[in-house]
Amino acid sequence: MSEWIAKIDFSSVNKIFNLKKLFIVDVIFILAFSTNLTAATGLQRVKYNHPGLVVDLGVGLWAWPIPTDYDEDGDNDLLVSCSDKPCNGIYFFENTSGNVKLPIFKAGIYLGPAHKNIQPSYVDGELRLLSANYEICDYKKNNFTKRERIYPTPWLHQHKENRKIRANQWRYVDYDGDEIYDIIAGVGDWEDYGWDNAFDKNGNWTHGPLHGYVCFMKNLGSNHKPDYAPPIKLKADGKIIDVYGMPSPNLADFDNDGDFDLICGEFIDKFTYFANIGTRQKPLYAAGRRLVYNDRPIHMDLQMITPVAYDWDKDQDVDLIVGDEDGRVAFIENTGQIIADLPQFLPPQYFRQQAADLKFGALVTPVSFDWDSDGDEDLICGNTAGYIGFIENLDGGNPPRWAAPEYLEADGRIIRIQAGDNGSIQGPCEAKWGYTTLNVADWDADGLADIVINSIWGKVQWFKNIGSKNLPLLAAAQPLEVEWSGKPDQPAWNWWIPKGNELVTQWRTTPVVIDLNRDGLNDLVMLDHQGYLAFFERVKKNSKLILLPPQRIFQAQGQSKFLQNHKPAQDQPQEKLSPLQLNAGSAGASGRRKLCLIDWDLDGKLDLLLNSVNINFMKNVAEKEGQFVFKDMGQVDTRILAGHTTSPTTVDWDKNGIPDLLVGAEDGHFYYLKNPHEKRKTKN
Repeated sequence: MSEWIAKIDFSSVNKIFNLKKLFIVDVIFILAFSTNLTAATGLQRVKYNHPGLVVDLGVGLWAWPIPTDYDEDGDNDLLVSCSDKPCNGIYFFENTSGNVKLPIFKAGIYLGPAHKNIQPSYVDGELRLLSANYEICDYKKNNFTKRERIYPTPWLHQHKENRKIRANQWRYVDYDGDEIYDIIAGVGDWEDYGWDNAFDKNGNWTHGPLHGYVCFMKNLGSNHKPDYAPPIKLKADGKIIDVYGMPSPNLADFDNDGDFDLICGEFIDKFTYFANIGTRQKPLYAAGRRLVYNDRPIHMDLQMITPVAYDWDKDQDVDLIVGDEDGRVAFIENTGQIIADLPQFLPPQYFRQQAADLKFGALVTPVSFDWDSDGDEDLICGNTAGYIGFIENLDGGNPPRWAAPEYLEADGRIIRIQAGDNGSIQGPCEAKWGYTTLNVADWDADGLADIVINSIWGKVQWFKNIGSKNLPLLAAAQPLEVEWSGKPDQPAWNWWIPKGNELVTQWRTTPVVIDLNRDGLNDLVMLDHQGYLAFFERVKKNSKLILLPPQRIFQAQGQSKFLQNHKPAQDQPQEKLSPLQLNAGSAGASGRRKLCLIDWDLDGKLDLLLNSVNINFMKNVAEKEGQFVFKDMGQVDTRILAGHTTSPTTVDWDKNGIPDLLVGAEDGHFYYLKNPHEKRKTKN
């Protein structure tokens, strides 16, 4: 501990936190959060271990950016709020490059807790932060923990708390040029949308859209004693402004004509511009138009975007700083040009930072495999955006030194699976998500490693390796086919029908490729269309590899809060077995199981590791008559890594022949756990 403390730069800490004096315990508290320290025996966040490497700036799931000169050194820094698990917080990214458009930032430092729907306001040159009807006060002094109420209720849209309100984004702004600050608020309303399973047989969404309204509350008092009028919804072209959810409204003079225009984001990926055709004192908005570049709409890479109007490059026009769902933040530059009354912005450029914690998007789904056949374990990963990434192990060390992630290609194009308008059972608002989850194995028995994937669609596909062991090259995706005896199985809620013999099962579930019956052929283990863990056996017929229909050979023993279906009656013995149904939910609540099969407790039998708030260990307690019996032994650690999901794989970085755990977490980071059963094998 003393050696670690000696490395602390106290002058930097004082500068960052605006404190004149710190006790050593305060420094330890701050630095513990900033470096995400965990106990040596628990889940450890994996580092790049690569000095000099630069990667995309990122926090965990959901990035809410706050551009500001936080350290008051004359250049723009970034605060980014992240409200997910496990890295909930507001993080400080220090600008190391000065006043340039695309500086390199230091790795993020934890400052304090995140606040839902946090929005920056720039009032007379001062940064102020609102979280719905509260202001976060004296945030440098109080580490973002002190709040004061500025309005009686957060509920503006018809004042109904039970409405399905998601975004609720408040900002101070002098709306009408009277030098008194009013409030505007973006409200995302999901009432008409409902939630999921509302497609007709042709794939048309039968519920309504997301709604995104902009509310205005005039300050009838003063800046020192505000008195806000009831909210009214702003209009454009005589109609209530209504974008596709999550409006993130920004009022600024985007076209440099002296009045305030409006730019809104949305729940998906684009921006709508409402020109002020009135005056600074009496705004009047024209119909909304998409921001475009070369006549094509400007869009972010992912969705759930959060734009903030800010003159980032200090050239006297107002740019956009935009957060993405996977934790990245982009700069969208206002060029200052106006074409056909529309301000011209450039496409997003994502900020970069000094590499610290290994990351690949959000809800990352890793598999450890020596992809380039150089003798060490690389990582092949999926994520929410639908990409498949290759993270190269550069030195085979323990822990390894990692390269920056690269997107894999197939048939010469970057692999990206997306839902589009009707590929997600939860509806068209999930158009840009893909939720790729995968396995790496020699599927066609030609000696080369292929990739088998599932995704948001529930279509199980594979990419054939047509390259070599050292230089893999992937062909276009093709479906995994099952020799069905009749119509292919499919989830009851799918609006679309499988083609031919393709395998369609529950969405977002890992396809585990393994020679389960040890006959020399790779089989498939994954959830079937009803959520049961199933065995798809591989056989040869006339020298052709065939995949047989699923068999429910996996059983659950005892009661488990973790397993949704297995709740035996009180008069039933705990030893009673039942088929292992890992998800009994339907539609959007179905699937979502990430798993791997490995002898985790080193007793010679294959166990099951399953996603949970970290990972649950399902012990193999019996194998008989072609049946596997598992018992839930609980979570492998106390650390919470997810509100949505995690994804397990195993690694052997220390090359001792014992599998250790690597968890892909909700924040897109990776967490390592040394196998606690290692001592058993050492003793034996």
